[in-house]
Parts: sequence; structure tokens; C-alpha cells
Amino acid sequence: MTSQDPILQISDVSLVFGGVRALSDVSFSVQPGELFSIIGPNGAGKTSMLNCISGRYQPTMGSVSFKGQNVTGLKPNARAELGIGRTFQNLALFGHMNVLDNIMVGRHHLLKNNFLTGSLYWFSCAQKEELEHRRFCEDVIDFLEISHIRKATAGTLSYGLRKRVELARAVALRPDLILLDEPMAGMNLEEKEDMARFIIDLNEEWGMTVVMIEHDMGVVMDISSRVMVLDFGRKIAEGLPEEVMANAHVRKAYLGEEDDVTDEDEQVA
Repeated sequence: MTSQDPILQISDVSLVFGGVRALSDVSFSVQPGELFSIIGPNGAGKTSMLNCISGRYQPTMGSVSFKGQNVTGLKPNARAELGIGRTFQNLALFGHMNVLDNIMVGRHHLLKNNFLTGSLYWFSCAQKEELEHRRFCEDVIDFLEISHIRKATAGTLSYGLRKRVELARAVALRPDLILLDEPMAGMNLEEKEDMARFIIDLNEEWGMTVVMIEHDMGVVMDISSRVMVLDFGRKIAEGLPEEVMANAHVRKAYLGEEDDVTDEDEQVA
């Protein structure tokens, strides 16, 4: 993959559940270093698209390519090893484990020791390896400003803090592409501002390409490089934030305004 090639290429992806068509012929690409947002009304197919990218769903038609490799048939763990990390709309933490151990789960695929060397923890390189991964996790904890809860049980934390721990676990993978599914849902204004700052820093300072689903349009317009809009499983617009917000189809999808133009006239390529 050259610097000009997209890090993520979605080609004519459709997803069908019985008689329900969740996605219909959706195509788009994401360039390395972009902060790319996917927006749309509830039920538009946004999370279904992230599930197709991460491997949780297999597209009925179409293909998903990551760094020039077709990953359509790969399982989620194989995609994680290639450098795709994600958070979930509904929190997927281990509630009985502490924060540090939850974040360490994100490093699991990077551990090289096996059952035999692990059983000789004090006499093999297993201890050294674990300490190295813990140091990285501590760096993530410091970055996300959650040092004060590092030993707290995840299930006892507030919703906003659990969202931050979920992000920390995804960052612990050290992915090239991170998928964020409504990272600010349910947060108050202060928590949203903190989360937006963390996402920008991951993109600009940590060098992660970000694909984000978010309903807060103010945040989307402020921090996104480009925006794509889904409605009833179809892409109705894609482009710069200001271009998308001026799109008649987008205004109709969100506000119910009259739409007197055709898809070809108005869709932003």
C-alpha cells in the first residue's frame, strides 16, 4: 500500500437479514490519517457498516479491503491482528474485572508466550513480556486521564468513565484503524469535550485513522475530515462537513424538509 492508497476500501457492500436490507450497495474509502464520520438517522445501517468492517458481520455482497488486502472473509480476531480496533455502542467491558485488566485484554493478541512458558512465569520471559504490555497500558491510562480508577472494578464506574475504559481497550491494540461506535452517547457536555479531545489526539498525535459514528452533529462538524451519510441502508451523501450539511437529501433525512433534486444532482462524491 502506497501513501496515496486508501487504508480502508468499501466496495458495493450489501447486508441482508432475511427480508431486511440493512445496507444496499454502499461504497466509500478512507485515506490514512483521516477522521471519517458516518452519520444518519436511527436504523440507517451505521453500526451494521462498522460490523462489516470489523468482521462481526459478513457482507451479503461486496468487499472490504484494509491496507490493500481483501479482508471480507477474515474473522474479527484476524482483522484485529492486522490493525483494526473498535469500540461498541453498547459497552462490552468485563464488569467483574478492574480497569487495568480490561485494558490488558486489548493486548492479548500481541502476547507471544504460550501455556507452557506461562506456567513457568517467574523463570521464563513471560513475566518480562507482561510487564512490557502493562507499561504500554499504563501509557494509555495516563493519556485518557483515568489513572485514579486504574484498580477500580469496571462495573462500578459511571457510564462516562466506562466509555473511556472501552476506548482505552481499543487503543491498547495500537490499531492503524480505530472504529468508534457512538463514543459520546449518554455523556454530558464536559465528558463530550474530553472525549472529542482524546479522539483528535489519537488521530493527530498517535497517528490512528478514525472511522466514527456519532449523533452529536456539532462534534461531527467540528472534528471530522470527511462525512458520509446513510439513510435506510443507502449512502445519500459524502464529502466535507460543510458540503454534507448543505445537501438537500441530508436535510430531508434529518429534518424532513422537501427534496426536489435527484440523487445524481445532489450527492457529493
